[in-house]
Amino acid sequence: MDVQPMTDDGEEVLDGVHLAQLATGRQGSVQHFRIESGALVGTHSHEHEQIGWVSSGELLFTVDGEEYLVGPNTSYVIPGAVPHSAENRGEVDAVGIEVFSPPRVTPPWEGDDE
Repeated sequence: MDVQPMTDDGEEVLDGVHLAQLATGRQGSVQHFRIESGALVGTHSHEHEQIGWVSSGELLFTVDGEEYLVGPNTSYVIPGAVPHSAENRGEVDAVGIEVFSPPRVTPPWEGDDE
């Protein structure tokens, strides 16, 4: 078993978007996110299925052209290879966790896959 404490908010990978890789296994990986008010993760896609949960704040996801407002204590699934974006239009930071399958061995902000 591998145990890793979360020691900080992670890395600011885009303006106002903070991500921390928490754990990576053979079938999936987990990351923490904090997206500041007004921040945008632009449209992108990747092979990974993305499963998330918002603990506070809210995000407006656009997934394959459809908009979804996701607030506190709400989970979501974004299929792999589907274009999507996320924007925090609220007044507080959006915070939560995401699981990626297959795992992101090295997240795109650290250098290899997207």
